[in-house]
Amino acid sequence: MKILVLSWEFPPRIVGGIARHVAELYPELVKLGDEIHLLTIEFGDTPHYEVVDGVHIYRVSVTPGHDFFHWVMNMNESLGALGGKLIKEESEFDVIHAHDWLVGDAAIALKHLFKLPLVATIHATEYGRHNGIYNEVQRYIHNKESVLVYEAWRVIVCTGYMRQEAERAFAAPWDKIDVIYNGLHLPNKQLPPDFDRMAFRRRFAVDQEKIVYYLGRMSYEKGLAVLIDAFPQVIREMEGKVKLVIVGGGKVDELKQRVWDLGFWHKCYFTGFMSEADLKPFQTIADCAVFPSLYEPFGIVVLESFAAKVPVVVSDTCGLPEVVRHTQTGIVTRTNHPESLALGILSLLKNPAYTRQLVDNAYQDLLNRFDWVKLAYQTQRVYKRVVEERSQVLW
Repeated sequence: MKILVLSWEFPPRIVGGIARHVAELYPELVKLGDEIHLLTIEFGDTPHYEVVDGVHIYRVSVTPGHDFFHWVMNMNESLGALGGKLIKEESEFDVIHAHDWLVGDAAIALKHLFKLPLVATIHATEYGRHNGIYNEVQRYIHNKESVLVYEAWRVIVCTGYMRQEAERAFAAPWDKIDVIYNGLHLPNKQLPPDFDRMAFRRRFAVDQEKIVYYLGRMSYEKGLAVLIDAFPQVIREMEGKVKLVIVGGGKVDELKQRVWDLGFWHKCYFTGFMSEADLKPFQTIADCAVFPSLYEPFGIVVLESFAAKVPVVVSDTCGLPEVVRHTQTGIVTRTNHPESLALGILSLLKNPAYTRQLVDNAYQDLLNRFDWVKLAYQTQRVYKRVVEERSQVLW
């Protein structure tokens, strides 16, 4: 099959989880025999056309806008123009696949102009992020998402929870939605033979301190304030022999002030952005990863912890309990509940044998449920179904 894919982010341009998802899914589909042409936007000095792992990548320039939404409109015009040119020149495509609302206008226009079926992957919803729609900006995004879901022949979401959310938020038919998990390619965990583990570890904590870390964006929905509120209890019960390391860039002034006010500044380290070169060894020396999200459709960072063999504690929001099986592959705690989160962290720090069992189970679960080869096959089955149904329809 020949698939035209639209995504507003693709490496090296990484804004959220879509870039990783798209970059890892489509090479596997190429291996299954599909021809993939992916449209995205230019970034730095990356070429406007290249073939990466068998995927044809096209990057368009976007005229600056007066604001973000004006820029999105300009982006869709550029994507739509190039998409139309490709469809005319590269012979007929079988399916268009749009990733989230930001590329929806271009995908929908191409669908109607060339009478091609549209598949949409909804990675998250505005309704879910805010637990409802409360202002004009949210309503604008929600309406764009709703139209994309309506126009799509089939909709793909990353968890069973997101299937329920799409049905609830968009009144989408249950049997129009397919659940396909996100996946992860297992990284190379080998460190250089001369790697000095203790010297590296001392960059973050003293020898007797356990390292608990958060990795991700600094946005409200990630629940960092809950983790900070929980940590004084962890410090008390660990008799001070613990350190909280917060990894990621963004606005952290309010979070730092919260740590200061709670009196454990000396037990907290904000690293800022951490390079991949440092992140891999950092995960090998950490004792616990915590993801206390208030809204999380899936959580690819959890899979990264599974792969790094770091024990995880998560909240029971959205899709996280599907990814982390409580007391089997990690610990699931109550959402927005500092005491529950603290107890979850302590259950790992105080029980190393139990923690090793969870880590081993999590790694095996990663291989069983989150392998991109299997997930690409599931995606291809959606495409085949759409192509077959399209062949029986007079448009």
